[in-house]
Amino acid sequence: MRLLRLFPDDTKIPFMKWRKWSFLISGIASVVCFVVLYTHGMNTGIDFQGGTLMEIQTKSGPADLEAIRNQLNGLGLGEVQVQSFGAEDDVLIRIARQEGGDEAQTAVVGKVQAALGDKVDYRRTEMVGPRVSGELAQNGILGIISALGLIMVYVWFRFEWQYSLGAVIATLHDVVLTIGFFAITQVEFNLSSIAAILTIVGYSLNDTVVVYDRIREMRRKYKRLNLVVLLDLAINQTLTRTTNTALTTLIALSALVIFGGEVIRSFTASMLFGVLIGTYSSIFIAAPILIFLDPQLAGDKSAKKVEDDGDEAAEPA
Repeated sequence: MRLLRLFPDDTKIPFMKWRKWSFLISGIASVVCFVVLYTHGMNTGIDFQGGTLMEIQTKSGPADLEAIRNQLNGLGLGEVQVQSFGAEDDVLIRIARQEGGDEAQTAVVGKVQAALGDKVDYRRTEMVGPRVSGELAQNGILGIISALGLIMVYVWFRFEWQYSLGAVIATLHDVVLTIGFFAITQVEFNLSSIAAILTIVGYSLNDTVVVYDRIREMRRKYKRLNLVVLLDLAINQTLTRTTNTALTTLIALSALVIFGGEVIRSFTASMLFGVLIGTYSSIFIAAPILIFLDPQLAGDKSAKKVEDDGDEAAEPA
């Protein structure tokens, strides 16, 4: 039985010839993301806006989330999130913050209780104010910054400082474009979106480390090989692994986007976008940026010749 291979073993795609275009496209995309974020902002959810949180338990068996959601949507309360947690009869309800201060928030609780009646037990009711929401946003930002800092330290110890800086730049590129995705599409940004960004950071770093590990291995084996040629060779050798991992992940995420429903939409949609961007950055950002960070090419006049005619500038040692 033949194994499925998207790329043959002798693939020789000249990725480094496209590095100037990839840097230009990524730079323009990053600027667009910042502009849209500044002008339009993000569609933040209840987690960051504040609102009312209610925990209920149905009395007659498993909860019908769709029926509860339809009942509450008819009350004109704005954004309402209904999700199951714990047992099948436990339901968590989040309602967007209302205009009018604490009195308006209290009125929301009365409207929900009137709509659901005595068919459920009201186990917990909380008001999430702007201060708590601000703390959640601040903690989310600190979490992302801490992750990037720890990534830099980890890669620095495992490789060299050039690889560490390259990995952080590529990961930061993925974070910026993912945040831009939220701003452009106006997909709701909530705590699960923070989790998605941190997951994307881990996925992208994993792909980048695989490529970097092959680059380091080949630099030890071919000590006199021009870095441009070596990077192309390393990326082509890891291309099957990279594309297979991305493809299987995208298939699973596509199913979740289509059938997962609105509750996890912000997580699955951003993850789908992030996996694509993470795969792109490990090939077109993380690897070619070493050409600018690695002193090996300083004064290496053979690099241009390699790009022009594809000939190797030096023979393997």
